[in-house]
Amino acid sequence: MKEIKNLIDMRKRKIVIFTGNRAEYGLQFPIIEAINNHKNLDLSIFVSGAHLDSNFGTTLNEINNDGFKIGAKIKIKMDSKSIFSNSQAIGNGIVMISKALKKIKPDFFMVYADRFEGFAAVIASTQMNIPTAHIEGGDLTEGGSLDDSVRHAMTKLSHIHFTTNKQASKRIIGMGEEAWRVHTVGFPAIDLISKSKYSSEQEVLKKLSLNLDQPIIIFTQHSITTELKNIEKQINPSLSALEVFAKKGFQIIITYPNNDSGGNQIISKINNLKRKKIKNIKIYKSLGRSIYHGLLALNINNRAKIVCVGNSSSGIKETPAFFCPTVNIGSRQKGRLRANNIIDTNYNKDEIIKAINKCLYNQKFRKICKKTKNPYYIGGAGKKIANVLNNINIDKKLIQKKMMLKGDLKNGWHR
Repeated sequence: MKEIKNLIDMRKRKIVIFTGNRAEYGLQFPIIEAINNHKNLDLSIFVSGAHLDSNFGTTLNEINNDGFKIGAKIKIKMDSKSIFSNSQAIGNGIVMISKALKKIKPDFFMVYADRFEGFAAVIASTQMNIPTAHIEGGDLTEGGSLDDSVRHAMTKLSHIHFTTNKQASKRIIGMGEEAWRVHTVGFPAIDLISKSKYSSEQEVLKKLSLNLDQPIIIFTQHSITTELKNIEKQINPSLSALEVFAKKGFQIIITYPNNDSGGNQIISKINNLKRKKIKNIKIYKSLGRSIYHGLLALNINNRAKIVCVGNSSSGIKETPAFFCPTVNIGSRQKGRLRANNIIDTNYNKDEIIKAINKCLYNQKFRKICKKTKNPYYIGGAGKKIANVLNNINIDKKLIQKKMMLKGDLKNGWHR
């Protein structure tokens, strides 16, 4: 029996990472890389969602090009025209992901953030008693979408938590999670940025046909799941503002929204703008992590005047690493921890134009952006996560969770 135990201990731990979204994969990359390089861990990736959808750029190609092992391709049926499709997609996702998990039998399953595909993945894994790690739990985005409720539900289901900031860790403990389960590791994507692991200036300029003489606006606006009736009212002012700047010679880079409910309506409006054939507007289904970060990096050392516009979380979490001014439109990112390079606006054309001009030409604000500190940066997130997955005991204590509420403890919080 002792020899069998020693053989089990020597076997590499099988780690499966789930990814269902283009942006999510870029954020996961340092974790994937660290696990892939760890001598005691065996990595495979479950690819799902928009990665497999040609309407959103088939970003599976990016994963293939990076050379990581794909353990399963999981098609989740999703019609993004209505909110009804979310429930259907989650149900279908649970069925399909559980089948893949049964085949692979991982020692640990890892899921990111707050999307419906990830929610389905966490339900499937935890109901199969598979130790599950959740990344980026404890954050707040109270902007009218379903993100917060889904994220917190994923936290309560998961066994281990890797957070991007101390506030998030405190919230998770406040939700009754045992403190030993919670690890504050920082925002993984910033590790790549800090090492300049993105496309070069020359590659970005050539790939996107840009020049450094005119300002560049990067735009992504997603739907808000609880406000689907207002999609046109929310996207039209943004596109009208971009049209104004394009006609002044500004270079506009528009990327598609994600595949949430309502996304197709935004894509339709973007394509209407495309049909106008305005010279300086370029539209992409997906830029990919390397090109996107390389584009933001043009802001460093004033190589170009860049402003990030829209309601993507990357405008909140990633742009501070490039000291890049950001215009955050609407309520989607309300409540999220942020740096001081952000200007918030309503869905109003004139407000958006004013904010973009401030980002590009207000020297006082631009100096603030140049000195901004990223509240999500700690460093070494990928390696920290890989080490926890290697060292933690996989036993009944890990699987059988307890609620640790302050009022239940005689001596207050403890580890």
